[in-house]
Amino acid sequence: MNKVTLFDKTFKPYISNDKIEKAIDNVASDINKDFEGCDDIPIILCVLNGSIIFTSELMKRLKFNCQLVSIKLSSYCGTNSTGDVKQAMGLTADVKGRRIIIIEDIVDTGKTIVELENILKGHGAKEIKVCTMLLKPEALQENIKLDYVALEIENKFIVGFGLDYNEIGRNFPEIYILDESK
Repeated sequence: MNKVTLFDKTFKPYISNDKIEKAIDNVASDINKDFEGCDDIPIILCVLNGSIIFTSELMKRLKFNCQLVSIKLSSYCGTNSTGDVKQAMGLTADVKGRRIIIIEDIVDTGKTIVELENILKGHGAKEIKVCTMLLKPEALQENIKLDYVALEIENKFIVGFGLDYNEIGRNFPEIYILDESK
């Protein structure tokens, strides 16, 4: 893994694809233990755009029937969270009376999860679980329950495996961290 440049920022290797894939295996195993053999069809809620790759990889490993639904929220501008969560696209299916597994790429402040839970409860969701690929414990400001966490990371800006810097860098199979040595 070499350094990559996106616009005006340089990023250095941080988490290998191998480590990410193993973490997804572990999270999928935990979710399968909780949902395998269920009589209902839970909803996998992909939070666009960052969670697309994680959701895709995770779903390949799930061993129960599930429905894929999407929503798009936004709270980032450049490399910083604005703290203001905006709904850019509503739910793509009815969630009333359904069990939901929110799939997030990253949880930092937790404000997006709070907003998502409010939206889902407002639409009558029966049960809500939260799965995140990455958690920044140092950045967490909200008292939220995360049911499935693949990896914990330091509070630094990252790109790759679905995460972006101004909408580019999502396609990298690894995760890179902002190189602040310059």
